[in-house]
Amino acid sequence: MKNRLSQRDALFFFLIFLGGSSIACRQTTALAIEPEIPTATVKQVDLQLKVVTTGYLRSEQTRVIAAPPIAGGTLQIIKLARFGAQVHKGDVILEFDPSQQEYNLAQNRSDLLQAEQEIVKAKADAAVQAAEDRTALLKAKYAVRRAELDVSKNELVSKIDAQKNLLALDEARRALAQLEQDIRSHSASNEAALAISQEKRHKARLAMEQAEENITKMRVTAPLDGLVVIRGNRDATGGMFFEGMTLPDYHVGDQVNPGSPIAEVVDISHLQVSAQVGETDRTNLKTGQQVDIQIDALPGETFAGKVQTVGGATSHEFWDDPSQHKFDLDIQLNSHEQRLRPGFSAHLSIRGDQLSKAVSIPSEAVFERDGKKVVYCKRNRGFEMQEVKVRALSEGRAVLEGLPLGTVVALVNPEAKLAEKAKASSGSTPAVGPGSP
Repeated sequence: MKNRLSQRDALFFFLIFLGGSSIACRQTTALAIEPEIPTATVKQVDLQLKVVTTGYLRSEQTRVIAAPPIAGGTLQIIKLARFGAQVHKGDVILEFDPSQQEYNLAQNRSDLLQAEQEIVKAKADAAVQAAEDRTALLKAKYAVRRAELDVSKNELVSKIDAQKNLLALDEARRALAQLEQDIRSHSASNEAALAISQEKRHKARLAMEQAEENITKMRVTAPLDGLVVIRGNRDATGGMFFEGMTLPDYHVGDQVNPGSPIAEVVDISHLQVSAQVGETDRTNLKTGQQVDIQIDALPGETFAGKVQTVGGATSHEFWDDPSQHKFDLDIQLNSHEQRLRPGFSAHLSIRGDQLSKAVSIPSEAVFERDGKKVVYCKRNRGFEMQEVKVRALSEGRAVLEGLPLGTVVALVNPEAKLAEKAKASSGSTPAVGPGSP
């Protein structure tokens, strides 16, 4: 008989739990009273808002060190600074094998010398041709003048000789005209040949200068003071990369494609902390607020900083829960510390405004239901769920709006507590069969 009563009690509590769950979407939900549920009272307190979050150190200045964009195939690394090396502006960080460019330089230098010799030869040939043309021109003009003198004697000679003299004059003039045309052609041809040789020299000089510049580019120097960070070698995978894939670092001897990023130089004298905060904390942050920073790599020490920027738009991926939007936050360190390095994780405690007589309850009394903040208020003989607006969460207390002073709220979820008790009661009751007493 006692077992049957226990079963009835368990069923009774279970039905109450199901009834409460079925109307959870409403603003309030009536729950049976649970004497074991701890409570707290809404009261006014003076407190300083604090936002606690985590982040990581990063540099404000970073420069990528890449393979020079040189055509002609892959480049081979023959020198590479070690990971984490401290370098100064102008130090050689990366060097490639210049053999191909040195060969190109020698070839282009040879082409330049050959072009210059062709120019000398073209000028000499043009000078010889011009001298020959001048001589031929003098002879042709002399022949024309002589023919003209012979024609002037036609009155004294026979008609046949006179006709011969006329024909000879016409022939001399045609020869002179042809020679003048040939001379102009020779001059144009010589100028064209000289221009071609000069263009070959110009191309060879440009190619030689390009090869010299490429040889200089084979040695890459640090653009600023900082630490060297070696990147993953994507050239080793043919440029393919997928999430979760581990890439080997670049090493001496690796073949890389022109333009591939090989390393970075990180300025550690200007470090800042990057973090994110939720929407509730975002409203209590502003630039200039003081921050206590603890670095995991340097336990027991606290560094000072201040809020530099607070993101005005949420940063999230398209698959994220919209209710969990995050805002970017940048913290500037008040002083430079040589031991700090980019990538170190940090715990941040941001000191916000000082609130006087703020309406608050313990933060564990605030629960989330369907993306909304709710509390369970004690009403008569039970608890009722009520939606509230949380202004801030700080030092274990929630500053909120929508609850009068003196309201008693549950510190644990009554629904979950009842479900847990109903399950425990049901599990401890032995099965009652037809033959049981």
